[in-house]
Amino acid sequence: MNYFNYKNSELCAEDVSLKTIAKEVGTPFYVYSYQTIKRHFDVFTQSLKNSSHLVCYSVKANSNLSLLKMLSSWGGGMDVVSGGELKRALKVGVDPHKIVFSGVGKTKEEIGEALKSEILMLNVESREELDLINAAARELHVKAPVSLRVNPDIDARTHPHITTGLYKNKFGLPFERALDEYLYARKQLHLNVVGIDCHIGSQLTELGPFISAVQKVKEFIQTLEKYDLHIEYVDLGGGLGITYNEETPPHPEEYGKVISDIMKGMKLTLIFEPGRVIMGNAGVLVSQVLYNKQTPAKNFLIVDAAMNDLIRPSLYNAYQQIVSIDKKEGDQLQVDVVGPICESGDYLGKERMLPRMKKGELIAVMSSGAYGFSMSSNYNTRGRVPEVMVKNDKFYVIRERESFDDLIKNEKIIEL
Repeated sequence: MNYFNYKNSELCAEDVSLKTIAKEVGTPFYVYSYQTIKRHFDVFTQSLKNSSHLVCYSVKANSNLSLLKMLSSWGGGMDVVSGGELKRALKVGVDPHKIVFSGVGKTKEEIGEALKSEILMLNVESREELDLINAAARELHVKAPVSLRVNPDIDARTHPHITTGLYKNKFGLPFERALDEYLYARKQLHLNVVGIDCHIGSQLTELGPFISAVQKVKEFIQTLEKYDLHIEYVDLGGGLGITYNEETPPHPEEYGKVISDIMKGMKLTLIFEPGRVIMGNAGVLVSQVLYNKQTPAKNFLIVDAAMNDLIRPSLYNAYQQIVSIDKKEGDQLQVDVVGPICESGDYLGKERMLPRMKKGELIAVMSSGAYGFSMSSNYNTRGRVPEVMVKNDKFYVIRERESFDDLIKNEKIIEL
């Protein structure tokens, strides 16, 4: 459920018309619904009520500071994958003991910052990373809390670019080598092995892959116990999908119950890293029609948002619903919705049935709250767009539109 609905024939975020926001901030822009985010967070956390757990929001999904502050105030922790994301979480006051650091390529500097900040744990992906963390901890005279990420070689049945639990993916340690790595880590003087981590992919729309992965993790934990290796945390990652088109992903209540039942009786804290399921349907991208263009092969609706603003359609051939902000009756036209970027891959949707639209009218690309702004760029020297938060009948600009001066402020003109 989300709080984007038509009222008086205009699409609104909660009680604010998107046309009202467009008049104030211009287009394109991202807009998020506070009530939707709160509801999604509450439903997810409530689904885990039968287990000891910590919800660490996946910062990469949407890293706006206001959003992170909100989630932290509701008791959420953070899953970070870079030093920058760690600094974002700390800046808004997230409890370091609710932060986990994931990712395959942590630098020595990032590891040092994490250790000095005393985060909950680092999710480790390789032997060389274990050695680097051990060395960094030795220099700081501390013991580094680590969790080893295991790769269960399970097909998440999602897009190849966002599956992470197969041996051909770059993530995690193969199960066949994981025990040796745990025994190795235990011998290191400056490592404290506190957990196990397993994340198989993103936008999963069925429970089967989750069930298979959690069962393998449970069996592996029982193996570790035979070697007197007792862990405290099981990080099961994120990945629960949302509805973009006709998908029917499991409800978080069903997801939580299945995992809690599998892990029942194990005296462990479960860590979850939801991102898309919290933010995906809590945001939309609003754009203005620039031109209509017809060719012998296609009808094109050219809008002012582009692949640099929302890259998922171009990168993953991802489907996201596109609607007119004015609710219209009458004839519809099949169009490709494209942007101004000088690339044939610059599109927001292909072969979509939309009302006949005129220059200046507005569209909304739905389900854009996750992996929208956070993956945007300045390609074609385009400033990144504003982000807006709506709560009830008020809206707040939580990130200003980038100016040309913002884009060039770190560049220098030299004479050669």
